[in-house]
Amino acid sequence: IQCSLPVLHGDVESLNNLCRQYEEKVRPCIDLIDSLRALGVEQDLALPAIAVIGDQSSGKSSVLEALSGVALPRGSGIVTRFPVLLKLKKLEQGEEWRGKVTYDGIEVELSDPSEVEDAINKGQNFIAGLKLEISDKLISLYVSSPNVPDLTLIDLPGISRGDVSNQSADIGQQIKRLIKTYIQKQETINLVVVPSNVDIATTEALSMAQEVDPEGDRTIGILTKPDLVDRGTEDKVVDVVRNLVYHLKKGYMIVKCRDQQDIQEKMTLTEALEKEQAFFKEHPHFSVLLEDGKATVPLLAERLTTELISHICKSLPLLENQIKKCHQTASEELQKYGADIPEDDNEKTFFLIEKINTFNQDITAIVQGEENVEEGECCLFTRILDEFLLWTAMVEGNFKRLCLP
Repeated sequence: IQCSLPVLHGDVESLNNLCRQYEEKVRPCIDLIDSLRALGVEQDLALPAIAVIGDQSSGKSSVLEALSGVALPRGSGIVTRFPVLLKLKKLEQGEEWRGKVTYDGIEVELSDPSEVEDAINKGQNFIAGLKLEISDKLISLYVSSPNVPDLTLIDLPGISRGDVSNQSADIGQQIKRLIKTYIQKQETINLVVVPSNVDIATTEALSMAQEVDPEGDRTIGILTKPDLVDRGTEDKVVDVVRNLVYHLKKGYMIVKCRDQQDIQEKMTLTEALEKEQAFFKEHPHFSVLLEDGKATVPLLAERLTTELISHICKSLPLLENQIKKCHQTASEELQKYGADIPEDDNEKTFFLIEKINTFNQDITAIVQGEENVEEGECCLFTRILDEFLLWTAMVEGNFKRLCLP
């Protein structure tokens, strides 16, 4: 449940109680996963996440803009060239907007939403260069505002079907390989963005999601651009959103974000949300989707937060066991190297002398043919003998083949 949504029913006290429960139970789950990701745990273990994918011009950037309240890089061709971690944190009403972009050890503090696009473009050029290449390095965008949901998303490059000028010939395959590394993980919820005015079965993004999630257990479909649907095909769109065409266990939602004309006319994101609400409410075919709770960006934000929290709660026990196992393995490996270097200078001297003596003892043992063999391993002589016997058999076999008439 999102405390950022308008209050339609109930009193203020009930809303405050709801928000308090949300902050106590929900926010800590998201913060925990974000902290583990910041510590680099994801290099060894998969963490719960929502990955956003879509074909080029699917409306993916518009959806992320509507959720985050900031303008992301736009343009023709491949704009997003690397994964972008979008971390949104809801603040109390009256608190000031805060933002930060981090990449490759660099942190850029932002004081206004208008600075986001330029900061990401600079980070993109720094990481991937001006030659428009694809990179798997992660850039992080942190946005704290009273007008965003508590949510963490990973934005992935748009899928390209044709050749792209000024880029590698295999740029499309590079993008697909990058996307697959994220969406194939069982810990990832795949958010597939598809335009309403295309045949959903022909979209590359949904095909890739189906390949790694054939039952649709981890996939949510998001339809965009409902205002571009041809007359007479509206009922087909309604059937898709109601999960009657291309079935996904988590189903579909539909949104209407700012189009290019809205951006040129400098329509704010707040005005765009009001326009979206009016569009679905007044539409003769799509109003039923609003009544079903399957339309508009605010309801999408609520749905995604609920899905992410549920996914995190299911994944935490397994993640905890994996971390314990990794910690035990690392501890056992460290014990093989003995005690840590002491901080006291006198103790450091004795520590060094002990290490030198141990090294000398090992050298002496090797010279005398002695060997410390751990449990389950063979001594060096046995391993050499086995290799020698294999070598002998190989030589004899080759000799026999050469001597045959």
